[in-house]
Amino acid sequence: MSALRESLSFLTSRLRQVGIFVALILIVILFQVLTDGILLQPQNVSNLVVQNSYILILAIGMVMVIIAGHIDLSVGSVAGFIGAVSGVMIVHWGWAWWIAIPACLLVGALVGAWQGYWIAYVGIPAFIVTLAGMLIFRGLTLITLKNQQITPFPDELRALGGGFLPDISGGTSVLEFLTVILGVGGTAAILFQAIKERRVRRKFNLENEPMAWFAVKTAFIALLMLIITFLLASYRGTPIVLIVLAALVILYSALMNNSVFGRHVYAIGGNLHAAELSGVKTKAVTFRLFVNMGVLAALAGLVFTARLNSAQPAGGTGFELDAIAAAFIGGAAVQGGIGTVAGAMIGGLIMGVLNNGMSILGLGTDYQQLIKGLVLLLAVGFDIFNKNRSGSGGGSTIGSRFKRKTSPPAGSESTTPVSGAPVGDRPEKAAASRNP
Repeated sequence: MSALRESLSFLTSRLRQVGIFVALILIVILFQVLTDGILLQPQNVSNLVVQNSYILILAIGMVMVIIAGHIDLSVGSVAGFIGAVSGVMIVHWGWAWWIAIPACLLVGALVGAWQGYWIAYVGIPAFIVTLAGMLIFRGLTLITLKNQQITPFPDELRALGGGFLPDISGGTSVLEFLTVILGVGGTAAILFQAIKERRVRRKFNLENEPMAWFAVKTAFIALLMLIITFLLASYRGTPIVLIVLAALVILYSALMNNSVFGRHVYAIGGNLHAAELSGVKTKAVTFRLFVNMGVLAALAGLVFTARLNSAQPAGGTGFELDAIAAAFIGGAAVQGGIGTVAGAMIGGLIMGVLNNGMSILGLGTDYQQLIKGLVLLLAVGFDIFNKNRSGSGGGSTIGSRFKRKTSPPAGSESTTPVSGAPVGDRPEKAAASRNP
């Protein structure tokens, strides 16, 4: 009984993180019932992954930008522009797909560098720069395509958006072997990593997660992985874009959790002035963030274009809204400093299930937009409520949170050295130099 109370107390303190998992499960169950079981049919699950892959790719970069306290409104237009560039390179110029893909990613990096320069080094707010970028690159898309679509693309590029890993069983097995191997192996790796991290935290007395909750959570994640593996293996196997997405999630989760760059991103979003005083090169970090966002937007544009087998003038329209919604629904804080790549993936899946479920039910785009807007509003409202409940102060406004974030308490003066500051800049030496 005490273990149950301990677990419930822990869940209450982590309501924000646990809430998005509960929301995803409830939404899946709701649409599974409303669609008479169509939602979780193997073919639809595979389609769900492929149809939302480019939004999930954008959400990875977007959550990093939001953690740093910025926003990027241009990613949809950049994705459409890169799709147009790939069409010109491959179809009109005759470039090989394996040359065009790195070239398009390089163009995306240049686009990100262009916007990052204005934001980081000129000091124009990201909202303004990327709003201008949204208009600029939408116009460049129309100019590049001359308001006409470009098609077809080679099979190798089309496989990036809608292809599957080869069936090593030759189609003779009920379940596709390679997908089963990858799914079981991935599940085992997740279990091993979770147990290893818990042991490390306990070794340094950092573990506060009850064992009962840890066991339930880990078992649930493993079961979910195996269910998804079974559903994918029952249809055509593993989509190639799912492998790309899994690699990106692993890479960027490690980058944000275990690297100096990731800690600097969180520091900038948490308190820009404190990060600067701590020696963080805030301009360089911001510049790299937007270069990275440009590369991921380019990749998303390639995946979208490959899936449609067509570079279209309207390609990428509205992608930025879905990516931003995925980041916020996944737990990113409006004021920055909080968020995870995994949370953005959960938020993106919630948006994907909503889109897919409402499409199966035959709801029009008007009702779909209404429902998605309400979900986003509820997610951000829940974030604010949870902050107030956890002690941030009832009824706090954005202005007061900004003031607390950037201004030190009146009359207070730090007597401890700033992390990373040179020895000569220690406060006690500075005081001595002022009072000989």
